[in-house]
Amino acid sequence: MEGNGRFAAGKTIHPRQDIARIRETAKGQKPFAIIVGCSDSRVPNEIVFDQGLGDLFIVRTAGQVSTYSSWGSIEFAEEVLGAKLIFVLGHTKCGAVQAAVQVPEVPGHIVTLINDIKPAAQRVKGQPGDEVQNAIRENVRMQVEKLKGLEPVLAKRVREGKLKVVGGVYDIETGLVTLVE
Repeated sequence: MEGNGRFAAGKTIHPRQDIARIRETAKGQKPFAIIVGCSDSRVPNEIVFDQGLGDLFIVRTAGQVSTYSSWGSIEFAEEVLGAKLIFVLGHTKCGAVQAAVQVPEVPGHIVTLINDIKPAAQRVKGQPGDEVQNAIRENVRMQVEKLKGLEPVLAKRVREGKLKVVGGVYDIETGLVTLVE
């Protein structure tokens, strides 16, 4: 979050982004956090959090939806690489969430993403405020809860207090990430 503050204030320090870090990470990676984020090109995770090479293990899909392949990647980063934080990162003006709220006809496999986000859209239906922005926050909450309860690996680590799973929303207009309770 400190790195995001620097980024949003235009005071990035670009840590661990030099030739020495390239050589260091060539020997192996030890990310401290896993970011489960949206594929949106406006949300480049290392830049948004002002982090360096090897600091973050990134898993990205539209709407930050996670399923079997991404669960395996997340578990690998936690179990093998030693990451102790999972941060689910949604963002404002998310097209995938907007599609789940508006339920348009979508071609091909896009429907699988939309179907995974629809429960969040349904949960906030009729609540005060912007329906899409409410659904974006709820989708982050639901993805956090899904990962916290994912057996056998992640749920066990959460229960042991060895893994923390949190979420936030990146504002594409300000650059700030706000935590989601």
